[in-house]
Amino acid sequence: MTRTADVVVIGGGQAGLAAGYHLRRQGVGFVILDAQSTPGGAWRHTWDSLHLFSPAAFSSLPGRPMPAQSGETYPDAGHVVDYLADYEQRYDLPVQRPVRVSAVRPEGERLRVEADAGAWSARAVISATGTWWRPFLPAVAGRGVFAGRQLHTVGYRNPADFAGQRVVVVGGGNSGAQIAADLALAGIELTWVTQRPARFLADDIDGRALFDAATARRRALDQGAADTGGVASLGDIVAVPPVRAARDGGLLKAAPMFQRLVADGVQWADGSRAEADAVIWCTGFRPALSHLAPLGLRGSRGRIPTEGTRALGEPRLHLLGYGDWTGPASATLIGVGRPARDAARQIRSLLH
Repeated sequence: MTRTADVVVIGGGQAGLAAGYHLRRQGVGFVILDAQSTPGGAWRHTWDSLHLFSPAAFSSLPGRPMPAQSGETYPDAGHVVDYLADYEQRYDLPVQRPVRVSAVRPEGERLRVEADAGAWSARAVISATGTWWRPFLPAVAGRGVFAGRQLHTVGYRNPADFAGQRVVVVGGGNSGAQIAADLALAGIELTWVTQRPARFLADDIDGRALFDAATARRRALDQGAADTGGVASLGDIVAVPPVRAARDGGLLKAAPMFQRLVADGVQWADGSRAEADAVIWCTGFRPALSHLAPLGLRGSRGRIPTEGTRALGEPRLHLLGYGDWTGPASATLIGVGRPARDAARQIRSLLH
């Protein structure tokens, strides 16, 4: 049996919930299909020590401020999970889980959403699946030769898993710096490698400033002004307290990227080596968009060309929460509200 809905939102994390909030305010009927068995999205699967970049008051979804976490200036991931679960209940958002969507196809004037729990026929679809479920691993020589353990950011939990081991952390972004700091402060023998010299933001910059920078860049581009560079112009790594402590303690010194992996570690172009028992690839993510493949919309770099959140090749489809290309800072709690509002308004106009 095929069920019907005005709008199907795919993904029940922060972007999907923000979409639901604004669709409700626009008086549009919808259902949210979430592949996870419990609320919280990707926040439920992060490493143990992860904290937000911003205080709770600046990390909120539309309509419901995140409450402060006792004893913490920057809330941890568990607090975010609790907040998202409360948000979902407070607004009585119609989330169905676990429902894993496999495909979205055109079906006349509607879109057909196929999932393991059946199919839905929708007048519009919001894809809000994020990137956490599609980790990226670079093509590096020797990956199949290395005899130790290899894992991506998504598989890291805490330093206890690496007690007594030598660990190489690859990546000069926030996840690489935070996991490297986590290990270094726990006394794990660490080699941290980055593609380019590590660029730390000023210590007083947190998520609020990053959101402002991303918004200013998008506004400038929309007005035809020169590119301000946005967040990238400020640096790559937010100096959250553990990162700052490891850096200031001389424990967080980045080496250049190695040339290849060998059986017992990594090797640089000059022949020098570092022994390793494990390599953690903090090398980013790609948009999780395989369910949209039947629509034939993918462009360069695996993205779907959009105007705001609306897919250029399919006006009934909106993409939300994948990064700046679907709205300034739209992959953040504070940033997803505005593009979610815009998407809901455009969908309401489409349906009416």
